[in-house]
Amino acid sequence: MTTLLSVQQIETYIGQYHILQGISFEIRKGEVTVLLGRNGAGKTTTLRSLMGLTPPAKGKVVFNGDEIQRLPVHEIARRGIGYVPEDQGLFSGLTVGETLQLAMQKKDEATRQRLEWMLQLFPDLKTYWKKQSGVLSGGQKQMLAIAKAYLNDNQLLLIDEPSKGLAPIMVEKVIHSLREMKDSVTVVLVEQNFMMASAIGDRYYIIDDGRTVHSGIMNDLKHNEQIKRKYLGIA
Repeated sequence: MTTLLSVQQIETYIGQYHILQGISFEIRKGEVTVLLGRNGAGKTTTLRSLMGLTPPAKGKVVFNGDEIQRLPVHEIARRGIGYVPEDQGLFSGLTVGETLQLAMQKKDEATRQRLEWMLQLFPDLKTYWKKQSGVLSGGQKQMLAIAKAYLNDNQLLLIDEPSKGLAPIMVEKVIHSLREMKDSVTVVLVEQNFMMASAIGDRYYIIDDGRTVHSGIMNDLKHNEQIKRKYLGIA
């Protein structure tokens, strides 16, 4: 299977703090890869480093064969990487429709088809098209954030903690939506909810103290109680 993204020993500082101290992994096209680890391990900083928001000081990030670790955020986005941050990155005063229309880099037929598919996948967005995003539920905001990132011709989506704060029924909807999207976009997912991670992930990488410490097939991790206990605190 084709490698879409290769992360090679990146190190990232935030101020004086050495947050990432050697992160490496490969993302295969058409898969969902989950980054796992305890709170504070460096998972969110990893996504922000890939997106150029906290650029790595060392190492390489190779996307579609090109190094991107020194590019500005807008250029990384233009190359086909979408980002859904933990706080969803929405403007509460904009309506659902305004949010999606402003997110479109192009107004062509392909983008309109992606929008129509998002509205089929997330019918709540069609129902609340004229409502401000600030009045949406947590689950509806997550749907809007994912749709916003998917609208453009992105080959890769970086999604940070999509299940955080959601009721179980909304978590199930997010799982369903990401499964449906796998055919058309590759996903890197940061997720603390192991049930969700194991339900959707194809592969995993575990990050601990800013380093990649373990990786493999998600189905194998489900039954590896030693690794789950050591790195994830799951008994």
